[in-house]
Amino acid sequence: MVDPGALGARLASSAVAPLVKKLFVKDQPGAGLVAKPVRISALVSFSGEKRSVTPKDVEKIADELVRRALKATGPGERPVEAAEAVAVRTALALSLSALGTLTIEDYEAVALGPEEFARRLRERATVSIFGLSADGELFYERLLHTASLHILNFFTQRSTYIARQQTAQSQQLARLVKAVDVLLERLPSQSSEDAAFEARYAAYIAARHGTLTIYGLDVYAGTSEWPLDAAYLSLEATRNRPGEGAAHVAAEQVLAQHDHVLLRGVAGSGKTTLVQWLAVTTADLTYEHGLAHLIGRVPFVLPMRRIVRPGAELPIPSEFLTSVGCLVAGEQPAGWVERVLRAQRGVLLVDGMDEISEDRRTAARRWLRDLTRTFPGNLWLVTSRPSAVPDKWLDATGFAELTLSPMTHDDVAMFVHRWHHAAGVDEAVGDAMLRTVRRASELNRLATNPLMCGMLCALHRDRRGFLPQDRKSLYQAALTMLLERRDVERGLHPSYDARLSFATQVQLLQKLAWWLIRNSRAEMDRSEAVRILGDAAPSMGLDGGGEDIYASLLLRSGLLREPADGRVDFLHRTFQDYLGARLAVQELDFDLLLNHAGRAEWEDVILLAVAHARPKEAEQMLRRLMERGSAHGRLLAAAALPYAAELAPEVREMVEEGMRSLVPPQSEHEAYVLAEVGRDLALDLLPEPEEVHGDRAYLVPLVAAKIGTPAALNYLTYFRDHPDLQVQIVLAAAWSVFDRELYAREVLTHLTRRPIIPVHGPEDLRVLRSIGGWPRVGVLGAYRVEDLVELLVPELLTHIALDAPHPVEGFGWLSAFPHLTDLDVENAVSDDVLRQVPPGVRINFPKRQGN
Repeated sequence: MVDPGALGARLASSAVAPLVKKLFVKDQPGAGLVAKPVRISALVSFSGEKRSVTPKDVEKIADELVRRALKATGPGERPVEAAEAVAVRTALALSLSALGTLTIEDYEAVALGPEEFARRLRERATVSIFGLSADGELFYERLLHTASLHILNFFTQRSTYIARQQTAQSQQLARLVKAVDVLLERLPSQSSEDAAFEARYAAYIAARHGTLTIYGLDVYAGTSEWPLDAAYLSLEATRNRPGEGAAHVAAEQVLAQHDHVLLRGVAGSGKTTLVQWLAVTTADLTYEHGLAHLIGRVPFVLPMRRIVRPGAELPIPSEFLTSVGCLVAGEQPAGWVERVLRAQRGVLLVDGMDEISEDRRTAARRWLRDLTRTFPGNLWLVTSRPSAVPDKWLDATGFAELTLSPMTHDDVAMFVHRWHHAAGVDEAVGDAMLRTVRRASELNRLATNPLMCGMLCALHRDRRGFLPQDRKSLYQAALTMLLERRDVERGLHPSYDARLSFATQVQLLQKLAWWLIRNSRAEMDRSEAVRILGDAAPSMGLDGGGEDIYASLLLRSGLLREPADGRVDFLHRTFQDYLGARLAVQELDFDLLLNHAGRAEWEDVILLAVAHARPKEAEQMLRRLMERGSAHGRLLAAAALPYAAELAPEVREMVEEGMRSLVPPQSEHEAYVLAEVGRDLALDLLPEPEEVHGDRAYLVPLVAAKIGTPAALNYLTYFRDHPDLQVQIVLAAAWSVFDRELYAREVLTHLTRRPIIPVHGPEDLRVLRSIGGWPRVGVLGAYRVEDLVELLVPELLTHIALDAPHPVEGFGWLSAFPHLTDLDVENAVSDDVLRQVPPGVRINFPKRQGN
């Protein structure tokens, strides 16, 4: 039996739309689109004095809809008997006839949506359907819903008023109509048993994967579970192709571009969240997300850590649901998964290839190869940490390789606002936290993924609206929350895992951290970690062995992770540096620290070691950094100055004098050197905008522009109101260093002097147009006249500089810009071409003037 409820949706738009149009009066020849609301009763063609369709014709239209729906079924699959089909037709005709009694206008109907509109038609027709069977009633309701969908879509197509006033609803109706057509191509005739199970399975997927666990939310909101539709952030994935550069795509769209995808991402970057979102979206048949490639498909979430069993083969399709502990697995009809895959409707989400042992990954690759070849046409997403599998690992199976990018500036802002909303905290608190995070480079480095953003939000909330002002206190507070308070506040009862005190956990973790730093490693073998902890146990009075201690730290600390089988690393490098520096000071390893002062990856370790050191030890470290005689040594000493709680006055003066020789820079050369040598160290030492004056004021933002990091962009935002013209020129020129759209919003739109801005191509022009245009533009490199005429804002442009050889069109196209006053020409050009420049436009030759 076919599911009667599916039949209404099995009518393609080409079958329904022409019949629906017959219900309404035809527009007169030459009539344009309607620009105002119209009452529906005035549109129908079967009522009033000018009716062109009789009530009998409405019955014929209903009869044809029923006939076409029944025709869509296969042999022996009719949902209702012939006599009941007549009753369905009568009920449908009465409901459609109710169009003539509606007092609402067309735009109001569109706002109702197809479900509510169908309900009103049914109510006004006073149709008694009690004589219908359950299948007959469902058949009627779906047909009425399908007709209602196409009626509302018809309203949007004939009215400019609706298209203008209800853009979102109009677009959604169009997507729904298209989605039904796509579904018909993809969805084969199903038995009612398969269809019923699919509905239960979809509900299970929505419930099972419809929430996220967000760090720190449980302490303040009473739960760590967050609805997926509220929590999901659209991140970006990147694919690098040799010779073609990087291609960027929204992560949830990767399967729209490739049937088979291997997605890499670091720990906490959002891979599993993306898997959940794709699963729930695929199971959701409301089509609100506009992802046509997922319509009519069935998701299968396959975490590798669950489906890989010791000594057992990887699951075949019929075992997919049982292998992951799906609670409705026992209800699935025999052969259902195979039927889905043969119909090319599967979305297979294989999560965490890095979470199984290396020897099992070879078997997993064979398993993927066999499944993709046996059941072609399905969508596959495989996720892994970057280091777990080599490049081109699945090339033979046709998988495209992409990498999940860190959270952007805007992503962080959105996450922070959503976290505070979910925790019931005033939005102003979230805004204050964002300002704090963006000003401090160490906080910016932490806020790169949802996990760490959640930790910062929780810490900020925990400390009643502020974050510690120094890094040592920040990490100390975070460790207290991670290692001690969080379990207590969540009501976890003591167990073996909880018997490790806060001080003991810190002492053990810092041994692992210092080993990683000394060996220049990001992760270590699990066996090495167990050995280190086991060796430390006797001196710390611990009864358990290395395995027990390791298991306790892994499960309860929240600081350790197993990125792959047999490997362990820290949740974030900053915690590793903090803990490693603490032990380095305890063990008096100052020579080792300072011998690595020239290496960028040791900078944070040295700064934090100064914070942990006693006054005399900190003084000695700063003296030795200054004695190195290098600009980097002086910068590192200056950056370390705020970390030292107590210093002899002469040491402080020596370090400050060294800093004054570098900051602020006195020439462009010094600015370039400071940016190259100092990186984020220099950024932390640069003065505030209000402290910068005179001819050399522009050199300070020039340093940040050359550093070019997200923290540098945030620093530049504080200069956007600076009155100095040279400062604004630097800010305008710097946009090519950063993300163009973000920089345009955060900096360019705030500049009052609007200096000339460099443009490298059409994309730059589009970004400028998105913020309303720009009056002074310098076009670098070859250009197309068509792009300039189309994308520059004519009413705004006053000055244009062209440095490329000029096209054969000459300069006649400049007449498209009525307010243009200046043209800068960087290359030789004939007098004939110059004569094409519109009158009143001043022609400048910067190169000749420079000579």
